[in-house]
Amino acid sequence: MKPIFDKTVHDILNERLEKLETYFNADVIFFYGPIGDYIEKPFRDFIENLKEDVSAPQHRLCIFLNTPGGSAETVEKLVEIIRHHYNEVYFIVPDAAYSAGTIFCMSGDRIYMDYSSSLGPIDPQVHNGKTWVPALGYLDKINELIQKSNNNLISPVEVMLVKDQDLAMLRSFEQARDLTIALLKEWLVKYKFKDWSTHETDPIKIGQPVTTAEKIERAEKIAKDLSNNTIWHSHGRSIGITELTQLLRLKIEDYSNNTELKKHIRDYNDLICQYIVRNNSEAFLHSRKFI
Repeated sequence: MKPIFDKTVHDILNERLEKLETYFNADVIFFYGPIGDYIEKPFRDFIENLKEDVSAPQHRLCIFLNTPGGSAETVEKLVEIIRHHYNEVYFIVPDAAYSAGTIFCMSGDRIYMDYSSSLGPIDPQVHNGKTWVPALGYLDKINELIQKSNNNLISPVEVMLVKDQDLAMLRSFEQARDLTIALLKEWLVKYKFKDWSTHETDPIKIGQPVTTAEKIERAEKIAKDLSNNTIWHSHGRSIGITELTQLLRLKIEDYSNNTELKKHIRDYNDLICQYIVRNNSEAFLHSRKFI
């Protein structure tokens, strides 16, 4: 019975995927799970398999992304793979893409979300030998203790905590933080801002041409704000459309009131997420050629 049930679900998912591919005039894929280096080669093969379908060659890719985050270095590799094959990349986030998932989205030409979707702070996750941990939490605490030491307010217990820190590990945390900011600056300017030609929100500059220097400045501000724990307070904080568009001034394609698109997205996303949960899958990829 299970093979018959699975085949039925696969057929329905492919039908719903086809509607999305027609709507976006693009290849559409679904990516679920943490972003670790184990996914790099399977993801490369997955994309190459899709591109081998010469009956429907596309230069645009839409990625449904649902992830708790992971490695910024892996995101960089995934972006290299995607951009080798596609000129345009759209990200669709029906639920949530946190941390490295947010970094991944910033490499897109467009980001589609509705009122219930979330991105997250870009606190890079690094492996401490046992598990993945948010790097900025460590660095913030160390900086706090250093400041207390400078002010002669540090306690003996806190001195011992500082002495027990692995300096090489802390340096790797700093490098992970710097990499995330560098990647966002590069990708926002190169992809997200490529068609941003005139000012649209600044009352002083509305209608004036946007310079490359201004694009870089805006990208750096977005990157630093997304990595600022004093703003978000929590690695797992959900950042919705309001904060992204009003606080960060990042353009998001809001499909909340687009009845047709919202139905296509939710029909596909909700069924595939139920299927993933039912099969207890940690990671999952889907395209019209692979499930």
